[in-house]
Formats: sequence, C-alpha cells, structure tokens
Amino acid sequence: MNIPPVVQQIWANPYASFAIIIVGSLLAAKLISWLVAKTLVRWAASTEGTDLDDKLVALLEPVIVKCIVIGGILMAVLRTRANQGLQDFISNLLISVLIIIVSRFLFSASRMLVEAASHEEERFHLMTATTLPLFDNLVKLLVVAGAAYLIISVWGIDATGWLASAGVLGIAVGFAARDTLSNLFAGVFIIADKPYQKGDWIVLDDGQQGRVERIGLRSTRLITRDGVEISMPNSVVGASTVTNLSGGLETHHRLRVAVGVAYGSDIDQVREILMQVAADHEQVDGEKHQPQVRFRSFGDSSLDFELLCWIEDPGERGPILDQLNCAVYKRFGEANIEIPFPQQDVYVRQLPESSS
Repeated sequence: MNIPPVVQQIWANPYASFAIIIVGSLLAAKLISWLVAKTLVRWAASTEGTDLDDKLVALLEPVIVKCIVIGGILMAVLRTRANQGLQDFISNLLISVLIIIVSRFLFSASRMLVEAASHEEERFHLMTATTLPLFDNLVKLLVVAGAAYLIISVWGIDATGWLASAGVLGIAVGFAARDTLSNLFAGVFIIADKPYQKGDWIVLDDGQQGRVERIGLRSTRLITRDGVEISMPNSVVGASTVTNLSGGLETHHRLRVAVGVAYGSDIDQVREILMQVAADHEQVDGEKHQPQVRFRSFGDSSLDFELLCWIEDPGERGPILDQLNCAVYKRFGEANIEIPFPQQDVYVRQLPESSS
C-alpha cells in the first residue's frame, strides 16, 4: 500500500503524530462507548430474571473507554522525542494507572458476583449471607495482591525481600490467631456441609442443646429451653457429634413415655388408656404418625410399657412429656391401675440369748 508523501511527513513529525494518536484514541473511545450502548447494554436489558448483567455492562463501559484513552496517550508518548528516562517514567505511570482502573473494576464486579451467588444457595452452597463478607474480602485481597505485584513488576522493584517478610508475618499471624482461624474454617465447613440450619434443635455430645439462632463464621449461637443464649465456637461444634432433632427425612420428633404397672394389671386396659392419652393431646400427631404402645419387658417389680408418639416441635419435648405423664398418672388412678415402686422386705433375725 502506497502512503502519500504528505501523510508520511506528517506522521514523521513527533508532535503531529502525538496529536493524531490522541485524537484517534478519543474518537475510538467514543465509538466503543456508542457500540457498547447500542449492543451490550440493549442485550443486557433484554435478559430476564436478573439485573446482574446490566450492572456489569454499565460498570464495564467507562473502564473500556478509560483504557483506550490511556492506551492512546501511552502510544503518543512513545512517539515523542523525549529522553528515554522520561518516556519510561511516563509509561510506567500510565500502565500503573491502567492496573488501578482494572483493579477497581474487579473490586466492584467481584462484589456483585459474590452477592449474586449468595442468593443462589442451592447452586453455591458456600455462598450465603453469612459467608458473603468472607468471600468478598478474600477476592478483594487477591485483587489487591495481584495489582500490587503487577505495579511492583512494572517499576522494576525487587519484591523478594517483601515476599519473604510477608511470609514470616503470615506465619506469625497464623500462630497468633490459630484459634480464630480454626473457628473460621470450621464455620465455612459447617455452612457448606449444613449438618444443621437456623431454627433446628440440636444436641451436642456433651449434653448442650438448644435451637440454632445464628451460624456465624466464628461461632454458632443456641437458645436453650431456659431462654439463655449460648455461643459455641465452631471448632468445638465441628469436633462434636451433633444430633439434629429437626433434621432427617422426618419433620416430626418421636417422644417416648415410659411407664410401669403392677403385675396382675389388665394389659389391654393399659394399652387402651395410653392410646387415649395420646389421642387427647392436641400436640400429638394422630394423622401422619399413629401413636403406638409397646410392652417392653418384665421388670423386677413392674410390667414395663412405652407410649410412642410424634410431635412437631422438638423444642416442646419437655412440656409435652410432662403433660402426658400427668395425664397417664391421673387416668391410671381413675382406673385403679397401680404404678408400683421398687420395695424391699427386711427380715430381722433374732439371735438366741447367750447363756450366762
């Protein structure tokens, strides 16, 4: 392709080429902005169900424009006849500005993506409202670390000493905050594995039990039957055997009412009374799970029965068990069914009097 001599002369002039590149970059930025507005923005607006793409496109448009303008300035600077040291300084400065602009975009975009993922807990189990600050800060930390490394590399600074110092500092912080980190990782695993959720009634292997009020990154908070809030470190909960009374395939909790009657009692009448006690209680499920009575064993002083019934809320186990026990005692008393208690007969043997 033959270029006219006039154009070659103009391009050979550093000041003229500088102006041409600057004007060209501005026009290119304007054109790209128009194309983004005409295509990507309209495409994002046409999608249904989420406005995430709209926000990302709106956030990306000024970044592209700024990068094109700064890139044009960088090319224009390289066309000038300034000394090499000045050119290198301006080039490094412009590249650093580009890195900062892209980093700011990644900051905002990562926040949007992590927040959107936290609303899709079925697809992203680790992304919840509780872990949102953790992942948001983690992504931002990676962006800052990457941007800092690139800027240091652009300016030709030896980062070996800094990396070594950061490694030593990280080890020191890890030892100092090992308990906090242990609780943090345990909290992430609890949220991911979901052995229990907010509102579940759980029992730990040390006997602590209560309703889960909040699952945090450091601790799990339980509300006991006494209305007291207990804050359990996640590392302790993660190392314990957790019985989730609200979990499993069943939505109801089985209640056992153990009672013994005297030998000689009418066992059919005992069964009938126990079944009637369960049927009369409004919080005992009589539709999906029918109450049952089991004759468990021949005890030392009683015939041992057990009433099995289902309740909806495991947190109400204590009050309902109290009410059922009271009802059983009253009904047995009305039916003259004896509830025996362990007893022993003591025989005192009289020794013969010694002859004097």
